[in-house]
Amino acid sequence: MSKKIMVVDDEQDVRTFLTAILKKAGYETVTAGDGHEALALVKATKVDLITLDLMMPNKTGTDFYRHLIKDKDLSQIPVIIVSGLPGRHLAVKDPAAIFDKPIDPDAFLAAVEQALA
Repeated sequence: MSKKIMVVDDEQDVRTFLTAILKKAGYETVTAGDGHEALALVKATKVDLITLDLMMPNKTGTDFYRHLIKDKDLSQIPVIIVSGLPGRHLAVKDPAAIFDKPIDPDAFLAAVEQALA
C-alpha cells in the first residue's frame, strides 16, 4: 500500500507540480487550497505526510499547523514546508524539511522519502 501525502497550497500550479512529482514516485495524493480545506481533509482522510505552504487566504498554513499539533492523532504527521515566506523556519516546530519555491524535484523527493522512513 502506497503512502498518502496531502499537498496544501493556494496556488493550483504548485499543487499540480507537487502532485505530479509524488504520483510519479508512486505516492497517493490529496490536495487542499487553504488551511480550512486542509483541516477538514486531514480529519477525514488518513495521510502519512503533509506538504504545507504558509501564506494562504482564509486560514494560513501556520494556523492550520497550530490546529494540527493540538490533535493527538494528527500531531505526529510529518510536515514539509514549501514556502518563500521569510522566517518560515520559525512557523513550524521541527519540520521534516523546508523548501523555497521553485522546488527542486529530486531534493523534494529525497526529503519526502526521509520523512516517511
